[in-house]
Amino acid sequence: MHMPARELLPVHSVQCPVRFGSPRGSWGSVRRICLEKFAYVSLLHERKQCHYDVTGHYISVDTSYEGEKAVLVSPDLYSEEWSCMRLIYQIATAVTSLDPARLNLYLRKEGESFDSLLWSAKEPSDSWLIASLDLTNSTKKYKIVLEAEMGQDKSASIAVFEIKITPGYCIECDFEENHLCGFVNRWNPNVNWFVGGGNIRNSQSILPKDHTLNNELGHYMYVDSIYVKHFQEVAQLISPKTTAPMSGCLSFYYQLKQESSIVFTLYLRDMSGSYEEIWKTDSASTGDWALAEVDFSAPYPMEVVFEVAFNSAKGGYVALDDISFSPVYCSNQTGILFNPADAGCNFEEDLCNFYQDHKDVPGWSRVKVKRNVYRAGDHTTGFGYYLLANTKFTSQPGYIGRLYGPTLPGNLQFCLRFYYALYGFFKMSGTLAVYIFEENHVVQEKIWSVLDSPRGVWTQAEISFKKPMPCKVVFVSWCKSFWDCGLVALDDISLSLGSCQAADLLPPSPGECTFEKDECIFTQKKRGRGSWQRRRGPTPTSYTGPKGDHTTGVGYYMYIEASNMVYGQRAYLISRSLRGTSGKQCLTFFYHMYGAGTGLLSVYLKREGDDEEIPLWRRTGEQSISWLRAVIEYESDRNYQIIFEAIRGVSMRSDTAIDDILFQAGPCLEVEEIQFSSGYPDSLNEIEY
Repeated sequence: MHMPARELLPVHSVQCPVRFGSPRGSWGSVRRICLEKFAYVSLLHERKQCHYDVTGHYISVDTSYEGEKAVLVSPDLYSEEWSCMRLIYQIATAVTSLDPARLNLYLRKEGESFDSLLWSAKEPSDSWLIASLDLTNSTKKYKIVLEAEMGQDKSASIAVFEIKITPGYCIECDFEENHLCGFVNRWNPNVNWFVGGGNIRNSQSILPKDHTLNNELGHYMYVDSIYVKHFQEVAQLISPKTTAPMSGCLSFYYQLKQESSIVFTLYLRDMSGSYEEIWKTDSASTGDWALAEVDFSAPYPMEVVFEVAFNSAKGGYVALDDISFSPVYCSNQTGILFNPADAGCNFEEDLCNFYQDHKDVPGWSRVKVKRNVYRAGDHTTGFGYYLLANTKFTSQPGYIGRLYGPTLPGNLQFCLRFYYALYGFFKMSGTLAVYIFEENHVVQEKIWSVLDSPRGVWTQAEISFKKPMPCKVVFVSWCKSFWDCGLVALDDISLSLGSCQAADLLPPSPGECTFEKDECIFTQKKRGRGSWQRRRGPTPTSYTGPKGDHTTGVGYYMYIEASNMVYGQRAYLISRSLRGTSGKQCLTFFYHMYGAGTGLLSVYLKREGDDEEIPLWRRTGEQSISWLRAVIEYESDRNYQIIFEAIRGVSMRSDTAIDDILFQAGPCLEVEEIQFSSGYPDSLNEIEY
């Protein structure tokens, strides 16, 4: 591997930038550790890569660290332009384990208390594998954190051979490097993609010169029909998975020579395994390298799949070279791009881009409910605006109220999410439905409707859809009769590109905890019988506690069960040690304090080395039947912990709950005027529309 000598710092002059996750967990090596600089920084900002010599050293963690973690941290790095990081690694094991070894890679941004998980692997292999990770451009410094979790597998070992960061996108490739930029062939017994050029002669066909160098020394990928055994045999070349949202123009050069029909197609494949065709060649052969350009959008991890299907052994060949990407769309150089956020709304200010189909009396009203113990407020904050349909009094025939969204472009996959709550219906089936209205069709297509739902609980719905033509989403509330007609509430509508199923497979945002899987970064500090419990659905005691969680309405939250505690008893939920940073930090969460005997909920900051716990926020007594949002701004330049303390009130109707905790770097966009409160005045116990 050639590297400019003037850019590489002398190995003996550099300290190894390593921190260990435990007293025993560490990275070792064969003969010596290749950690000097971890990744050296180019003086010309042309490249950064792990330094190793020709003897083939690598770093490794073996079975002596069972159940522990080894952490390797890079020096400060900069990405003023989009970069691609490639990691050559191997996870080896002799047995299958329920708790296997895992290799994780995190991005540690300057000024943030949490690391972002970029990639994780646990599948064992007999050979070296390559991982490709996109690093977005940023003005902030960052570090790369490599973490080996050894699990309980006594036979496992993890090794890393090379770490390399280069400018550009991971899906780009000219196929001149030995690892082919992480592109892999999906093995087929008969038809496969091969490396061509460089004096390689694996085919009986007369293959072209490569496009990059325009000579026989350069390389490209090709697939030949000579080994075809069956009709429509398929060969697939699969790109590295994108690891950051990206959209723009994907271009590549291809050469196609055919004696019979060849189908050359380009697909996107998401994490759920769904394919989407984005390009297909015509049936004509190309005499030379032809340029193909296709609009490309990957809002979440996707693979690009180059697929060739042959009809016979005399079909010909397809060659591929010089895959590149630009963040500017091919077909829309100056046009206005669609922003999915324009099709969402939390109704705090107005109806956004939604409108009603009404003649005299509208079916939907924008309302606000003050904090009270009778009716829930909105989903966004607990005391903001939402939409309410009372179609019993609408002028539309059949007690129907329609809410139309903005026009959406055709031929795009969308994920629609929203929250709804139902009140007063005897039968809830069909009381709220979502239709797609295509502007060139009169008939609307129903894509979702309520079957059953907890009464009076904000419940999340999510719908994936794709239409070939521009369309609108229509929310329809409907009563079967005047005597079975209740209220339908709607809030926090959001739209994103891609399918909901693929988006659900993404890891949570760093610093976010919804308690859906576990207690995240928090642990109990038990004193006596006081403790936090993780629960879904209503709490056991009537007239206290939430009916459902805030995240989805049917998920998990943390709460104290007052019937198991005595008056004044405390329960503590304590975060692990968080990294201190300069500047302000923002903590938001939702809390539920409903019950005549409700006690006290407090949030404290405890800095490393201090015995004092600094109070940040407090609420005393019954607050509302709704989940309410809390916003806290704080600072700590030292490592610290956040503590949630709940105190049981005067009676068993004192269940207190929290959910949807989120830590964010920087000041809060909104800050609560009152950080410490002792309940609310009687005037707030009113319902206003």
